[in-house]
Amino acid sequence: MAFRGLAPFGALGRALSHRDARIFFGASLTSWTGLWVHQIAVAWLAWEMTKSAVWVGMVAFCDLAPAVIFSPIAGAVADRMDRVKLTMASQAVIALEAAAIGALLLTGHLSIGLLLALEMCKGTAASFSQPARQSLMPGLVPRADLPAAVACNSLCYNVARFVGPAIAGPLIATAGVAPAVFLNSLAYLAATLTMPSLRVDAAQRRGAPSGVSVWADTIAGFRYAGRHPGIGPLLAFAAIASVLMRGVQEILPPFVERLFARGADGLAMLTACIGIGALFSGLWVASRGKLEGAVALSVGAVACQAIFTIGFVSTGFFPFALLCAALMGAAGSVHGISTQTLVQNAADPSMRGRVLSLWGMIVRACPASGALALGAAGEIFGLRWPTIAAMLVALLVFAWGWSRKPVMVAELETRG
Repeated sequence: MAFRGLAPFGALGRALSHRDARIFFGASLTSWTGLWVHQIAVAWLAWEMTKSAVWVGMVAFCDLAPAVIFSPIAGAVADRMDRVKLTMASQAVIALEAAAIGALLLTGHLSIGLLLALEMCKGTAASFSQPARQSLMPGLVPRADLPAAVACNSLCYNVARFVGPAIAGPLIATAGVAPAVFLNSLAYLAATLTMPSLRVDAAQRRGAPSGVSVWADTIAGFRYAGRHPGIGPLLAFAAIASVLMRGVQEILPPFVERLFARGADGLAMLTACIGIGALFSGLWVASRGKLEGAVALSVGAVACQAIFTIGFVSTGFFPFALLCAALMGAAGSVHGISTQTLVQNAADPSMRGRVLSLWGMIVRACPASGALALGAAGEIFGLRWPTIAAMLVALLVFAWGWSRKPVMVAELETRG
C-alpha cells in the first residue's frame, strides 16, 4: 500500500511506497554506511602504517580489483541460482572480513600484507553480492517504477557516502580504526538478516539454469553486452571514464595531507562533501523518474566531473577544495544513476545479472586501476599534474561519448 506522505516526492515516492523496496533500501543504506566507514578507516590505516600513496592505492586496488576476475562469473551465477541466498552468503563474508581486521588490529597482529589479503577477500565477496542484490530490484517494484527504484538504490549509496564519513571522522579520531571496522561488520550482519523478509517473486528471485557451463554463460554475457548497440558503447564509455577519474576518490588520504596539510578530520570533511553533492544531485535524478535525457546526463556528467576535479587538485585553499569535492560528487552521482538506470532497463531479463555484473566490474575494478596508477605516478611526479593530465584525457573521452549519443539514445531511452 502506498504511503500518502511519499506522494510529494513523485517517482521516488512511488518506488518507496512498496514494502519490500523499503526493506531493501533500508538494508542497503545500513550496509553502505558501514562500507564507507570501513573504506575511510582502512585507507587511513594504510596511510598511517606506510605513509605511501602507492600502498594506499594498493589497498583500494585489492578491494576493487577482484571484480575484474569474479564479477562476470558472479553475474552468470546470479542468473542461475537463488539471488537472495547468494546475497546473504556474500554479505556475511564481508561482515566476517571486517570483524577479522578489527580483531587483528586490536591484538597487534595486523600487517599491511594481511590488510591487503583481507581486502582482497572482501572485494571478491562484493563481486558476488552486487549482481545478485541488484538483480532483485525488478521483483520489488512494478516495471513502471523501476527507473525510480534504480535511482533510489544509487541515492542510498550516496546518502551513505555522506553519513559514513560523518561517522568515520570523529570515530577514528576519538576511538581509532578498530571500532570503525567493527561498525561495518555489524552493518553488514544487519543487512544480511533482513534478506529473508523480502517477498520476491519466484521468477525474479531465482535465475534459470541455461543448460551450459557457468563459463559459457559468462562469455555469453560479454557477447550480449558487447554486441548491444546501446549497452556496449555506454559501458565502454563508463569504464574508460572511471579509470581516469575515480582514482582520486579512492586515494584521498595522500591528497588530504600533501595538498592541504590536513589529517583525518580533513579526509572526513572531503568525503562528506562528495557525499553531500552526490545526495542532492541523486535526489534530483531520482525525482525525474524517466529515461528521456538519461544518456545526455550520463555522458555530460563526465565532462563536469573532469572540470571539477581539475579545480580540486589545482588549489591549496581547502574551502574551495571542499566545494569542488561536492561538485565532483554531484557529477559522479548523475553519471552513475543515469548509466545504471539505462543498463538495467535495456538489458534482457535473462541477461540482467550478467549485464549488471559488468557494471559492477566497472564501478569497482576501474577505480582500482586508476587509483593504483595515480598513486604510482603521484610518488614520482606529485599528485597534481598526473591528475590534471588524466582529466584532460577524460574530456577527450567525453567528446567521443557525445558523438555516440544519438545511437545510444535510440537504443536505450526508447525501450520500455
